[in-house]
Amino acid sequence: MRLLLIHADRMEYEAKKKTKFAENIDDSMKHKALEEVLVVFIAVEENDDQGVIEKAIQEIIDVARQVSAERILLYPYAHLSSNLAHPDVAVALLKKMEEEIPTEVHRAPFGWYKSFNIACKGHPLSELSKTIKTSMESKALQAEKKAVSHWYILTPEGILTRIEDFDFKDFENLKKFTDYEISKSRKVDRVPPHVESMQKLELVDYEEASDPGNMRYYPKGRLIKSLLEQYVIDACISHGAMEVETPIMYSQEHETLKRYLDRFPARQYTMDGKRKLFLRFAACFGQFLMTHDMILTYRALPLKMVELTKYSFRKEQRGELVGLRRLRAFTMPDMHTICKDMKDAMEEFTKQYKLSVEVLEGIGIPSESYEVAIRMTREFYEENKDFINSLVSVLNKPVLIEMWDDRFFYFVLKFEFNFIDSLNKASALSTVQIDVENAERYDISYVDESGEHKRPVILHCSLSGAIERCMYALLEKAHLDKEKGHLPQLPVWLSPTQVRIIPVSERHIPYAEQVLEMLKGVRADIDDRNETLGKKIREAGMEWIPYVVVVGDEEERDGTVTVTVRSESTLKHQKKITVAVEDLLKMVKRDIEGKPYRPLPLPVYLSKRPKFR
Repeated sequence: MRLLLIHADRMEYEAKKKTKFAENIDDSMKHKALEEVLVVFIAVEENDDQGVIEKAIQEIIDVARQVSAERILLYPYAHLSSNLAHPDVAVALLKKMEEEIPTEVHRAPFGWYKSFNIACKGHPLSELSKTIKTSMESKALQAEKKAVSHWYILTPEGILTRIEDFDFKDFENLKKFTDYEISKSRKVDRVPPHVESMQKLELVDYEEASDPGNMRYYPKGRLIKSLLEQYVIDACISHGAMEVETPIMYSQEHETLKRYLDRFPARQYTMDGKRKLFLRFAACFGQFLMTHDMILTYRALPLKMVELTKYSFRKEQRGELVGLRRLRAFTMPDMHTICKDMKDAMEEFTKQYKLSVEVLEGIGIPSESYEVAIRMTREFYEENKDFINSLVSVLNKPVLIEMWDDRFFYFVLKFEFNFIDSLNKASALSTVQIDVENAERYDISYVDESGEHKRPVILHCSLSGAIERCMYALLEKAHLDKEKGHLPQLPVWLSPTQVRIIPVSERHIPYAEQVLEMLKGVRADIDDRNETLGKKIREAGMEWIPYVVVVGDEEERDGTVTVTVRSESTLKHQKKITVAVEDLLKMVKRDIEGKPYRPLPLPVYLSKRPKFR
């Protein structure tokens, strides 16, 4: 909505001729002359809603109070905007404003050609323009802010305890997570350690030319990200999911999507233009629209679809954006399961819960690195206590329970695995939700055994959470390990260089090349730079290289390599072994067995590499 507010000594108008959009009026509205009046020229825009009306009314009241105007004239003025609402909508909203402004209000007719004379007072506040925008928050987000949560700790023994009565003495991370959740403070007041790591390791960096929360990935960072993407999507497919691809932008005017946007707790990225579009914040609606068009029978259920969204977009708040922890553009493995009924949904939920544990373990994030939150309605808990207890027993440690008296979202149950970083901030990784709304909203049905059409229950699942957040968790975990006296490192299968070969001198480069040739299926490189041996070894350590190989006269003579094994070294002591190249190859292959592999994305010789920072 656009407003032009003029404090006038006098305003007089006369309605001359109807347009095709003219409202029917009586004679009292055709001509009016008002003294000492705040004239509000108004253009009602597309997508203006009750929230906009409330803001506009408050703005008008505030200005009237500032200029001591006791009389207001609402004057429809289409020339303030090129993005106008439908005439019927505009008239309805203008009438609503006329009714709700608590002072003497007059309204000029909509859709008439009018002449007018105005005498502006000319003081500093006599001419003001305002733009009132619709809230970008969904009703679900607004409801989330108002929701009353009841917090408990549930133990593996099935004991539900109010958080104020629970003894956190042996559960330090759970206490940090609980405090973080209840405070609802998501802003970061200092730079977390993973930001320094991602920059020093030349993985990821900020891109000042883009919107905040959109990052640039250097070759090593892109390699790690692509390996994680492949690993998680392979896990989904092994679980029986069909991989699909859907658009990244959708119409805000699509009736089904319009209703869904209000039920999803995310801030949308919108695009202005001839058509009102938004960038997806998940793959849900693309997959639901696809499912709506399917012919489904009970024999096909549970049916799983997955998409690796490159990218999903959420307009997170500026104070919450930092490094890889929270982004506005991110990659989300998004899987949905169409289940016959709630019983089947709960069975599948348990399978995906356990699979999420396995996937994070495979990535390098064991269960001791994260805390579990289970969120649900009180009604669901009371009806399914044994089921909830069975989830807690999987990891055999207490979990945080959040209960709502009423259901605010489309789901009745969800879990999250939350990584706790060095700043005591929690970040959700894996999650699964039981959705009881969207089958109806998207008109999704299946044919049951008796030939009747039934509504399914839908699971939303991300086995790992955002890929970028997994990278954040790995880097933060490495920092936490360092604080405990361990060397920071990435899993070998994710390390950009798995083996660094360092020749003692230039004459040993040919043997280094022979070693490289023997390390097939391993990402190995050669430090051929004109630097001291000590500097090369130190820099290999600063790059967190899992296996640092030194080759000199003795190794060349014996056909061996001297290897520093990072996983068995500490900050004070390095584990060095001398082995045959074949044995080194077996060691690395054992470390990366069952994981995706991609070749080195950089020149093999360090002398040929650019510096990215």
